[in-house]
Amino acid sequence: MIMLIKNGFVYDPLNDVDGEIMDICVKNGKIVEEVDEREAKTIDASGMIVMPGGIDIHTHIAGSEVNSGRLLRPEDHVYDVEPKTSLTRSGVGYSVPSTFTTGYRYVRMGYTFLCNPSMPPLEARHTHEELEDTPIVDKMTFPLLGDWWFVLEYLRDGLIKECAEHVAWMIMATKGYAIKIVNPGGLEAWGFGRNVKGLDDPVPYFNVTPKEIVRGLCTVSKILGLPHTIHVHTNRLGQPGNYVTTIETMDCVKDLALSDRPVIHITHCQFSAFKGDSWANMRSGAEEIARYVNAHKHVTLDMGQVIFTDTTTMTADGPWQYTLYELSGNKWVNHDVEVETSSGIVPFKYRKKSYVHATMWSIGLELALLIKDPWKIYLTTDHPNGGPFTEYPQIICWLMSRKTRERILKKINRKARAKSLLPSIDRELTFYEIAIITRAGQAKALGLKNKGHLGVGADADIAIYNVNPRKIDPSADYKVIRKAFARAAYTIKSGEIVAKDGEIVKAFDGKTYWINFAGMSLASDASLNAVANLKKKFREYWTVEFDNYFIPERYLKASMPITLEVKGV
Repeated sequence: MIMLIKNGFVYDPLNDVDGEIMDICVKNGKIVEEVDEREAKTIDASGMIVMPGGIDIHTHIAGSEVNSGRLLRPEDHVYDVEPKTSLTRSGVGYSVPSTFTTGYRYVRMGYTFLCNPSMPPLEARHTHEELEDTPIVDKMTFPLLGDWWFVLEYLRDGLIKECAEHVAWMIMATKGYAIKIVNPGGLEAWGFGRNVKGLDDPVPYFNVTPKEIVRGLCTVSKILGLPHTIHVHTNRLGQPGNYVTTIETMDCVKDLALSDRPVIHITHCQFSAFKGDSWANMRSGAEEIARYVNAHKHVTLDMGQVIFTDTTTMTADGPWQYTLYELSGNKWVNHDVEVETSSGIVPFKYRKKSYVHATMWSIGLELALLIKDPWKIYLTTDHPNGGPFTEYPQIICWLMSRKTRERILKKINRKARAKSLLPSIDRELTFYEIAIITRAGQAKALGLKNKGHLGVGADADIAIYNVNPRKIDPSADYKVIRKAFARAAYTIKSGEIVAKDGEIVKAFDGKTYWINFAGMSLASDASLNAVANLKKKFREYWTVEFDNYFIPERYLKASMPITLEVKGV
């Protein structure tokens, strides 16, 4: 389709465009310099905001844990139904929606690219099947490798080169994109009913520490030249006092950053930013974390914002989920994925009148507002752990309007309100900054050169919101902002209009991005070394055959390999 988007207020931070009135031209799914206006479909965006399509760097939307969450929570589905239309499939689910519903709801908000951040390699096939079933949006997924037995053994023995070979093979075999680390060492310890207490606590039977895992895989990521850094869920997540561990985790790879490029991403940081030594005196550590991030260039974060709602928590962090089960007394699922990882699922309700829950709500916003550079922190809820992604428009309002933050502060637990840092923060994000934390910054962090911007050659993934920035004051008119970001006037994916005024008007398959190592074909020496070692141990460690492990490219409906030259392997 040839398209001309005329006279919109364009926010395109990667190209330093801050609300200028511009035309955007589209041809063959790409942004182009110009089009023949007589041949183009014209969208009059006068009085509207134009941004690149939204990107979510961390959202649990596919795989066995998500599917188990759906099975665990029929009550989540009863009152939230996605009706069938002539173009769309029916679906259900509020905090753990079905695959089709997930795609439609993201697209309605102007989002076009999603990162599923947690994939046990053993369950990669299931994960990709659900991602393939999520319509319209492009997506990627990160294999869990921080407690993987091979990685622990290689790092214990100081075999970084062999570890890099193995990780490269695993990423290609599972069609993954980046290295995911969850509670490094803690998941393996959980197999014996234990956890690690900090970065220097040895992992049982492996004689390697969480710090060595983080540093080792950070080095591997750099050797392989992966576009995204290691994606880290820290040790001691959800525990009072864990902000110290979070700062230590960031600091332990500081010397590995040899340029201004980040080398570590701390995900859903709100859950890892607690002071205190008990739930009674738990309080915000956001100020200390923000001070560290403001002073260093090697780290990025995402928020993990909490919403006051009923949701479903799910993570590979089995020991934390057991703690949450004990705290809540709710039904739960606990799962051990052979030699790879653990997982747990617990329904949970965040309440305004709970001191801990209200403090968590405050911490997420404090992090986003105290970190000065919006390129370093991105908007997420760690869907569905902090709340469903459909609440992003509400979070945008909180970030853009002190008035709406104060309105919520008046309703939360009195003690949490007294300790909150929010009353002392005047900052209100601009539309330009919102464009960074919801798309441009996330594209940059993921190394997506054709996403997150509207320059010539970019993919024509575009969101148009019915907000006139010259007439609407986000600080005062926050309800208008919330409504506009909840239902985009237009969502354009790959140059096609897929949603108009929040209604899906076209649906097709999005692409699956994954890393292909050009210098390491499956027949190369490095690959054969990794495979030979895998085959040797597969019968000892796994209950499935090695030949059932690999995900062939033909398995993906719309494969989008990112080819890298292997460095140093």
